[in-house]
Amino acid sequence: DLKTFAAVGVHGASVITCVTAQNPKTVLAIYPVPGAFIRQQMTAVFSALKPRAIKIGMLYHLEAVEAVAETLSHYRTIPLVLDPVMFATSGRRLLQADAARAIKARLFGLAALITPNIPEAEVLLGQAISNVTGMRRAAKRLSGRYGSAILIKGGHLPGRFRALDILFDGKTEWLFETPVAQCSSTHGTGCVYSSAIAAQLALGNSLSISVRNAKEFTANAIFGSHRIGRHSVLDFQCRKKAPRARLKFC
Repeated sequence: DLKTFAAVGVHGASVITCVTAQNPKTVLAIYPVPGAFIRQQMTAVFSALKPRAIKIGMLYHLEAVEAVAETLSHYRTIPLVLDPVMFATSGRRLLQADAARAIKARLFGLAALITPNIPEAEVLLGQAISNVTGMRRAAKRLSGRYGSAILIKGGHLPGRFRALDILFDGKTEWLFETPVAQCSSTHGTGCVYSSAIAAQLALGNSLSISVRNAKEFTANAIFGSHRIGRHSVLDFQCRKKAPRARLKFC
């Protein structure tokens, strides 16, 4: 997240909700940070800085959700991008069941934008999503249910040569697409995408333009990925450019 903020051109401040033992292949262990210390970290940030946007990623446990929700209830005017991180690419569960219920009850209503991928949207809705039409329906249903703009990320749709995402803000619907990079690692792309959106909002861009710019930034990071040891990692300097992201009304 911090590398993304720096690459986009904003200063990021972090609040750690859990510590993970992981690598590009798998998550080995998760250590939750106590809620009281999460509150202290948030106090440290908000007392010295004035954030122009907030991104929430992996929370994992109930104490983290409660600490974050309690603090952010006092900062409702700051745009909040919430990435409901539920599963690692390797399949490891990254959100406990009681924490998932608390996020929906306490944080979804505070968010300017919620950014589930297809598996996460399926869990939130309790139904399968197999095509773009299903993504559009899911975005509208989730937006109506929680009162937030929804970005459904379509990278998990099988057999497609273009990565398609649907944004619905309660009134208007947009489709964003970029080519799919072949043979590249996508580890961490969801985190990069949502962080880039938050950074674009902090720069004063509208929601749709923020998503378009972040989509393009993430695609460039994937297309420019390079090898570190046996793994492919994202290139935040974006030396190799993907074709420009397309934005259109559905």
